[in-house]
Amino acid sequence: MHTRVIDLGLERVREVSARLGLSLPGVTFVVAGTNGKGSTCAMLESVLMAAGYRVGCYTSPHLVRFNERARINGVPADDGALVEQLQAVEAARLGAPLTWFEFTTLAILRLFQHSALDVNVLEIGLGGRLDAVNLIDADCAIVTCIDIDHADYLGDTRELIGFEKAHVYRSGRPAICTDPMPPASLLAHAQTIGADLWLFGRDFNYSGDRQQWSYGGRGQRRNSLAYPALRGANQLLNASGVLAALESVRDRLPVSAQAVRQGFATVELPGRFQVLAGRPAVVLDVAHNPHAAAHLAANLDNMGFFPQTFAVFGMLADKDIDATVAHLRKRVDHWICVDLPGPRGSSAQALAERLHAAGIRPGQGDDAQRSITCCASPREGLQRARALAEENDRIVVFGSFLTVADVLSDRSGQTS
Repeated sequence: MHTRVIDLGLERVREVSARLGLSLPGVTFVVAGTNGKGSTCAMLESVLMAAGYRVGCYTSPHLVRFNERARINGVPADDGALVEQLQAVEAARLGAPLTWFEFTTLAILRLFQHSALDVNVLEIGLGGRLDAVNLIDADCAIVTCIDIDHADYLGDTRELIGFEKAHVYRSGRPAICTDPMPPASLLAHAQTIGADLWLFGRDFNYSGDRQQWSYGGRGQRRNSLAYPALRGANQLLNASGVLAALESVRDRLPVSAQAVRQGFATVELPGRFQVLAGRPAVVLDVAHNPHAAAHLAANLDNMGFFPQTFAVFGMLADKDIDATVAHLRKRVDHWICVDLPGPRGSSAQALAERLHAAGIRPGQGDDAQRSITCCASPREGLQRARALAEENDRIVVFGSFLTVADVLSDRSGQTS
């Protein structure tokens, strides 16, 4: 249908959207950012459902099944509902060369249009300004932490990337930014269009101890909150952005303190510092860029002592592999590099070469006890790690959504 997998721009989707008569009912949140988007969407969805609202949540990418991308009240859409909407888009496109992401985005948005929703939570796929989801005018837009990723499409500086992501903001509407050091380009764009900019540290903040935490916003405080069920030190930053967004629209979507507590307590998001039951400990994390790897490293440090840490490591070749490895090289004893499929997937051998280039030299000096091996897939890599690890050791599966997805799909098949 289209000669390129990614072709940023809104002209094609606007044209087909107009033919579909696309319009979302209820209150719409759009979430952009380099990292933290999925967690933010999941927490928004969970809190709003606990408050009794009917919520549609669109996220990407999926891990095991495409249906995960379109959830209505927490339940993935069934095949029949998705097929009906895909057929509607096909009938309306009249030969327009939509990309795969554009085509499926329109189908899911149309599904939400016809699902009697109170709230739509929409995650930006890539960037913001030219992403298909930005077709929708958000009632409240959130930009999470900004770092360098997808540099070929968005630019190779935080300023360029911040400019792209700031375009999810709308004039006169709440514009939340949870990045503690937002790029000047984001601030300037928000001011230029007259967005109602909420900045972390100025308009909202959080404080906490080991037992509980509190949120403070422009005119609302929420005290004695339990920590979100999602693991990781960075989740309070995401959670405070969620509460700021809810405060900004509280006249339209009132949410009780009990709903906030229940929503944070029950939120789930596979693949984000997900610790599997059993021993040795197995951590799944989709960290695929240096910023996310830094958070993963901090979260691993907070887990306590493990005699040995094994990493099942698979990344895409167009990611910043060297900077990602730099955050974790001192925390991993045994690297099991794995092949990833597709034209963007890096081979296990190429990853092993990057580890050598980073100065990890098994059998030499400080690395005398370290090892680097290669496997054909993430699931095979996890099998190798389990065979080598002792009961008190730790296994970390990370580097890409594809890496975690292969492990999760294998577990799903075993469970069924």
